Amino acid sequence: MREDFEKLVDKDKHQVFVMMCPASIPFSFLRHLWIVTNKKGQLSRWEVRHYRNKNRTLGYLHLNEQPPFKGIYRFLFIKNHFFWNPKLVGKIEGDEDGTAKKIVEFIEKSKESYTYLNTYFPTGPNSNTYVNWILKNFPEFKIKLPWGCIGKNY
Repeated sequence: MREDFEKLVDKDKHQVFVMMCPASIPFSFLRHLWIVTNKKGQLSRWEVRHYRNKNRTLGYLHLNEQPPFKGIYRFLFIKNHFFWNPKLVGKIEGDEDGTAKKIVEFIEKSKESYTYLNTYFPTGPNSNTYVNWILKNFPEFKIKLPWGCIGKNY
């Protein structure tokens, strides 16, 4: 599955992928969102998790906590070998002058500018709040987030 997404990566472009999978059980009816950025071959995974980052300056924001296109653990608080399969919600790509590059730069600066960096609550602000915040800043990235993305409108 992960290999299918890696085939979408173009090392000559800037790309932003919005990824989704079910939240961990018992909340699997909800959705967890994250962003994968491609900066001409340099992939990064950006997401908010329910626990603080080991790097305290990032709060609940996690950078490259796990491989870019891998879903999260199926069971909350149990780190095992069972991960959800990810789904691509949408992507945008472009060259040096495109919107995708601007979004990548915006995301890279989010560790300084995201309002809820040090706040997390299951209904928001959460991972979905973070992704929707990015999307709201770039309306040309036309993605409609599914209803199960609780916290997207926080």
